[in-house]
Amino acid sequence: MDTITEPRIGRSPVVQFLVNLLPTLLDGLLLVSAFALAYQLRFDFDVPERDLARLIVQLPAVVVVQCLCLHLCGVRAFIWRYVGMAEVKAFVVASLIPAAIMLVARLALPNSLASWRIPLSVIILDTLLVFGATMGARVARRAVYERFQRWRSPFGPAPEGTRSVLLIGAGKAGRRMVSEINSREDSGLDIKGFVDDNDSKQHMVIDGVEVLGKTKDLPLLVQQFGIDELVISITHASRKDFRRILDICEALPVKVRIIPSLFEILQGRVKVSRIRDVEVGDLLGREPVQLEEAAIRETIRGKVVAVTGAGGSIGSELARQIALFRPARLLLIERAESAIFGIHSELRQSHPDMAVVPLTVDVGNENRVAQIFARHKPQIVVHSAAHKHVPLMEENIAEAVSNNALNTYRLGDIAGRFGAEVFVLISTDKAVRPTSIMGASKRVAELAVQSLNGSYGTRYVAVRFGNVIGSAGSVIPIFYDQIRKGGPVTVTHPDMKRYFMTIPEAAQLVLEASTIGQGGEIMVLDMGEPVKILDLAKDVITLSGLRPYEDIDIAFTGIRPGEKLYEELEISEERMSRTRHPKIFIGNIAGCPAEKIERALERLAVLCQADNSPAIVDTLSELIPDAQLTRQIAAPASPSPVARVATAAASD
Repeated sequence: MDTITEPRIGRSPVVQFLVNLLPTLLDGLLLVSAFALAYQLRFDFDVPERDLARLIVQLPAVVVVQCLCLHLCGVRAFIWRYVGMAEVKAFVVASLIPAAIMLVARLALPNSLASWRIPLSVIILDTLLVFGATMGARVARRAVYERFQRWRSPFGPAPEGTRSVLLIGAGKAGRRMVSEINSREDSGLDIKGFVDDNDSKQHMVIDGVEVLGKTKDLPLLVQQFGIDELVISITHASRKDFRRILDICEALPVKVRIIPSLFEILQGRVKVSRIRDVEVGDLLGREPVQLEEAAIRETIRGKVVAVTGAGGSIGSELARQIALFRPARLLLIERAESAIFGIHSELRQSHPDMAVVPLTVDVGNENRVAQIFARHKPQIVVHSAAHKHVPLMEENIAEAVSNNALNTYRLGDIAGRFGAEVFVLISTDKAVRPTSIMGASKRVAELAVQSLNGSYGTRYVAVRFGNVIGSAGSVIPIFYDQIRKGGPVTVTHPDMKRYFMTIPEAAQLVLEASTIGQGGEIMVLDMGEPVKILDLAKDVITLSGLRPYEDIDIAFTGIRPGEKLYEELEISEERMSRTRHPKIFIGNIAGCPAEKIERALERLAVLCQADNSPAIVDTLSELIPDAQLTRQIAAPASPSPVARVATAAASD
């Protein structure tokens, strides 16, 4: 029976009243029956007349108290067909409170009111029967509901459009998925069984669904049960295991789908049953980032936090993550109007009670930024605004250095002057022995941040990581766009490798690193093993339902100015120190004297104003001894037709 709060269309008020009254009447009938049965059991179904009279006197009061307790404990608010293990506690409490009242009455009432004193055995029996009856009735209602919604008659075909499904993974996520799908009549899925590589789970039945075998048995099981879809119901797995499972699935003539990531589920964005197609980000592995949430919450809660570049891929995700830790005010600093409008609207809807301030401003506008800091006094500043496209910045050297290096120093100085507690710079693996202007400009930004540490009470920290799957202008969206146009998919070099992580993972680790850094450090995120861009291109083509080199060709365009074959993070015992987080390291990277940095920045400011690219390159090379920059600034050659297809970096 369901608790209905609003009349359904087409029902008269009288009918609606009766429908709402029915659960109460059924509960009353169960409580009366339980109390009467308790007396019968107490006297072995031969109740003496004297005790029968007591039963009749006690029954109304006991039932009224029990009904009231069911209501106060929230049992009456439960929808019968959805009651499960999560609601057991309420039923236990609703059964024990009346028992306690009856016990107190028995011990406290005088002999003159002996007719109201209920035998101890009756109290115990009635408590057990009340719990079993009220809980059992609802579980039975749910079972009947699910049976009629999900049951497939052996004498007739399954409803049209129903897809037969095998779930890969019989863990918590798989069990929860079964529960959610069984509670939905419109899922269109018929779960035939689980597949799991755990030996102890073989042929076990979980929530009515049997574990039919292991992943190696998938070809046989797909044929035997007429499977239409395979759903990977694993919220975390290593990249190697996930790749192995996906390779097995892709060899079969069925559609392969996946449940949302653990991060999406934990953040409440989606349910487990909201399955989707496999995405390239899933191939990186599904190992969840373990955060020290208490430390992050202590750092952020009740503080004023500013995020620059808040409309970008990383900046917007940082804003989402920060909002979860309840800052007093969140400042979204972004120069692109449409980008800041999107993230501001999203956060205003998801966190209506939090102050979210959109600020359309270029971080290079010192006066405007100083006004913002004077008015809002941000205590935490996360600086993610930057130019990041390697080939594009080779053609815009002055702008790259001005925005990435000079603006970082100016912003950091303003943050210190206005009393910020921590300033976090988002850096890149391209700053390691840079061969590009973009990488060199970010390395100078790191040096600038290090030089500011100690000048104020602010902790200055830089966080360095590699490419982010799905960020604006990165390789994955470019590949998909090329596939939509019929190809070819362009890769610069067959041996090109890059480190990748997902946007949420990067954002979470940045926040974690901000709590670890004491000031002056360059934090390096462990991004696992590098991935071949060529393999990534093949995966994107395959996940699009096509075959590499047959349906979509792959063309090699050659390494472009500033690019490396391999990026470096240098996570080793010699170059890195461990922190309390297994994925965050402190780089043993020497800085520069503050005076030298200031002189270099002053010179770069003059050269950028004059747009003197050769002199800028020379100054960067002097400041960064291990840089390998091209000193000859040549006019760009006319691009080939294939190269024009890939105007953005195929390697990010």
